[in-house]
Amino acid sequence: MHRLWAPWRRAYVEGAAGGAAPACFLCDYAVEGSDAERGIVWRWPSWYAVLNAYPYSNGHLMLVLTRHHEGFVGLSADEASTMAPALSRCEAVLRHAYAPQGLNIGVNVGRAAGAGAVGHLHVHFVPRWNGDTNFMSTIGETRVLPEGLADSYARLRAGFEHSAG
Repeated sequence: MHRLWAPWRRAYVEGAAGGAAPACFLCDYAVEGSDAERGIVWRWPSWYAVLNAYPYSNGHLMLVLTRHHEGFVGLSADEASTMAPALSRCEAVLRHAYAPQGLNIGVNVGRAAGAGAVGHLHVHFVPRWNGDTNFMSTIGETRVLPEGLADSYARLRAGFEHSAG
């Protein structure tokens, strides 16, 4: 049996085991400061875009509601009216920066639906390419990512800085 050591995932695994609800890291990220360290590539009123620390593919981005709120019901008028332009901007930057052949864009609301950040609305953008699922993912249950998070951050940050809006 092969082992892939990933000690940085310990906090996530322990938090997923149950017990007391941990502090919401997405709420912590909403507070300005340390954006590069946290992987935040763009801020806009009511929303921010952050790299997923455990990406499915390079460029895996999340658009996050600034306040702690689960789902779409109960969004303020401002949050609702700025959501579509924010989603559009994330898609445009990813398409320009990575030229993917497709995108998975999705929302998981609640732990039972697979949400990792329970109670905090966020939308995943996963760039996809034909043939990007190979034997490593299928048989070895291991993802091979050819670009480091720091490089993904630099690429996407530049994309948001140079895009319109």
